[in-house]
Formats: sequence, C-alpha cells, structure tokens
Amino acid sequence: MDAANYLRLILALGAVLALIAVFAVLLRRYGPAAGLAVRRKGDKRLSVVEVMALDARRRLVLVRRDGVEHLLLLGIGEDRVVETGIMPPGDFKAALDRQEQAGSAP
Repeated sequence: MDAANYLRLILALGAVLALIAVFAVLLRRYGPAAGLAVRRKGDKRLSVVEVMALDARRRLVLVRRDGVEHLLLLGIGEDRVVETGIMPPGDFKAALDRQEQAGSAP
C-alpha cells in the first residue's frame, strides 16, 4: 500500500466517525426521549420500591408515585395493576397512631 491508500483509509474512517457523531447528536436532540422532562435528583416523584420474580416470565413490582404505592404484575405479553393506593408502611403506622389517639381522647 502506498501513502495515497493510507490517506484515503484515514479520511474514510474520519468521515464514518463524523457521521456517527452527527447521528448521535440528532438522536439525542430529536429522539424518542427528547420530550421527557428531566427532574433534579431530590425532586423525584416515581421510584421502584421492590421487585419480586414470580417465575421466568412474571414479576411483581411495587412502585411508589407521589407517596402512594402501586402493585403491578408484569409479564411477557400482559401487564396488570394488582392493587393501587397502598400506603407505605411508615405512613400506615402514623395514620393508625393518629386514629388511636383521636379515639382515646374524650
């Protein structure tokens, strides 16, 4: 190979890398996640509390949104909401204590 072939190889490689970079920028700007709002770290409203595998195809997922938990059954072809409006354990205990205090007051 002479110097012209090496130069052509380097230019072709540079062109391919430039096209990949342009495609990545366009995908980031106009891709499927472009319209999603990005929240700060301490301001999250949605979190996965716990995941339990039932078998090879199904999982139970406990999700917390705005302080309320929801139990989801996720499968390969079918997803279901098992229960909604579940109080987190700490909130349930606090509500129970408030109810007991209100019931014991004359």
